[in-house]
Amino acid sequence: MSQVPIRSIWVFHLVARSRSITRAAGELGVTPSAVSQQIQSLETQLGVSLLAKVGRGVVLTEAGERFFESIDESAELITEATNAIRGYRSVTTLTIRATPTLSNKWLLPRLEQFLAANPDLEVRLDGTNEPTDFNREAVDVEIRHGDGKWPGLFVEGLTEESFIPVCSPELAGPGSLEASDVLGYRLIHSVKSQAQWPRWLALAGVEPRERWRRVLFDRSHMAIDAAAGGMGIALESTLMMQRELAAGAVVCPVKTPPEIRIVTQWIVCPRDHLRHKKVRTFLDWLRAERSAGAKA
Repeated sequence: MSQVPIRSIWVFHLVARSRSITRAAGELGVTPSAVSQQIQSLETQLGVSLLAKVGRGVVLTEAGERFFESIDESAELITEATNAIRGYRSVTTLTIRATPTLSNKWLLPRLEQFLAANPDLEVRLDGTNEPTDFNREAVDVEIRHGDGKWPGLFVEGLTEESFIPVCSPELAGPGSLEASDVLGYRLIHSVKSQAQWPRWLALAGVEPRERWRRVLFDRSHMAIDAAAGGMGIALESTLMMQRELAAGAVVCPVKTPPEIRIVTQWIVCPRDHLRHKKVRTFLDWLRAERSAGAKA
């Protein structure tokens, strides 16, 4: 068999990494047709199918996964060595997807520390509630809201969260209310939250005697901002309100509030992404932040 052209291998690596012929073509500055021809040539040389089409995207076959695993680390080393010889600092893009609330309230305030500690990484942060289709989207790691049940993916809880009632200190001072008193205020609901007011009231032993006043938001960061603005009392995660609680923008008005403690944010990615140094670096940093938060 004739020697396999290095370019075909390189093209395959770009397609496998991005899971997209179109994105690989854009990175190479060629047409998608040219990329497909390179892949077909490589498959002919190797005698196996490396890619399979799924909708508008592509997935790796079993043989493709094995081949990608074999060349991935070497390809990254070649890129780093090439940039070093040319006098360039190698920069790798880490694409993170996270919910808007986690992005705004937790990740963004810490992101500068991560970037400072990892100058060879640049971050693309995609703030959305839509779960990633890792077969079609070039996302390295996601912090996903939910119950943690996503078969076939690497899943690790970010941290256990404590949900407590909060409001502006001008609306009600810290510890100034009994649990039953909250029904005299407008209750702010995060409709997608896993911790809801009926559950909290039941834990507090409070049975609503009449329909309560309420306002509903589909994003927790809006509910937190509404509470800080004096609109009512919100039931939210202390993880998402760390800045507001520390600054005194929101306080817990209930003397002895029952706590709802659950994990709602999860680190998610395909297991093969764990091979990438940039993903391992980000996960190690998330775990360190989790540990620091637990000690605080």
